Amino acid sequence: MTIWKDLIEGVFIGVNIAIGLISTYQVLISCSGIIRKKEPVVQKPEKTFAVLIAAHNESAVISPLIENLKQLDYPKELYDIYVICDNCTDDTAEIARSHGVYACERFDSTKKGKGYAIEWMLENLWAMPRQYDGVVMFDADNLVEKNFLQVMNERLCRGDRVIQAYLDSKNPYDSWVTLSYAMSYWFMNRMWQLARYNLGLPNTLGGTGFCIESQLLKEMGWGATSLTEDLEFSTRCIDRGIYPTWTHDTKVYDEKPLGLAASMRQRLRWAQGHFDVASRYLLKLIGKGVRSRRLGLLDAAFYLFQPMYVLIIFCLSFLTMGNLFEWNHLIGMQNVFPDWYIYGLATVAYVLPLVALYLEKLPLKAYLGYVVLPLFILTWIPVFLYALFTKNNKVWSHTTHTRAIRIEELQQ
Repeated sequence: MTIWKDLIEGVFIGVNIAIGLISTYQVLISCSGIIRKKEPVVQKPEKTFAVLIAAHNESAVISPLIENLKQLDYPKELYDIYVICDNCTDDTAEIARSHGVYACERFDSTKKGKGYAIEWMLENLWAMPRQYDGVVMFDADNLVEKNFLQVMNERLCRGDRVIQAYLDSKNPYDSWVTLSYAMSYWFMNRMWQLARYNLGLPNTLGGTGFCIESQLLKEMGWGATSLTEDLEFSTRCIDRGIYPTWTHDTKVYDEKPLGLAASMRQRLRWAQGHFDVASRYLLKLIGKGVRSRRLGLLDAAFYLFQPMYVLIIFCLSFLTMGNLFEWNHLIGMQNVFPDWYIYGLATVAYVLPLVALYLEKLPLKAYLGYVVLPLFILTWIPVFLYALFTKNNKVWSHTTHTRAIRIEELQQ
């Protein structure tokens, strides 16, 4: 019994050291998000863009986005709008055509999902007479700031090849669930994405509102057909040494589900895709990062490890609170690191979301998100646990969108 006890104690001490170091790393990285450098647009419009909208039965929300995109502050002759009508059974295609944009209809009952739809669209795009410098991707429920293509033109001219825009919510105050989503976005935009951009580390694509250089897409192919095609593609880029970058200077607004049940279905798809991609790339990135001594690869691996990191912390907290074993007093970082260090680290971690809200100049009602976010985070636990054992699921779960908000309403 003593041998087993010593072994278990050693494992928990090792795990706590690892968790403490990872937590320290993340807090230190996040602090660099406090700084935001101004990046003025100086390049004249010259890049051409194919603007792709992924849509499956989106007749309720597609019109405001198309109208929004047609009013961007960018020469109209330099971009075209394509709506990917993927297995639609409603009038999404007819609505798109009525707005004077391209409606590309795809029907495939065996390859369902956004990743397959994008791959199909790109194959068709490369076969067209007109070719573009960049490909921009949106979801049908999005809205976009009018300077979007100006900023992407600037970044492509500068040499960036994959660029993610600021992700915001178009319905943050509809429910506590949508406010929790928004709070997560506001924090991640500032203390994760911008922080990494400031340090020259790779950013992560967020599923919508990003631009990819066409030549890069032709070189490596889309090849991202998992449930999280954005994560898969950005991970493949990082593996090739191409770091996605971030812009804080233009926003994309995304609709979030109102209720917890719909939210958990959406997040389950994300989590299953995340575990799937992690199972294929996590060890590869770690090995490559160690051999080449490149922090960017290790940081990307850290992002892939995030769901497991959350589950490990949850399990440690659960065991610490419960009197489950006679050696439970050994569980917890406080037995490895000094109390002052643990409490100081925790204080900074809890304050950073408030700092993000302040720096982003959000209204007072946004601070309610800080109150409800811990409950929302707890609902991730069953999602992650279930997704861990169902990561091989490839069935796409569609999120229904209903809020036909126009960009003018968000800017009032």
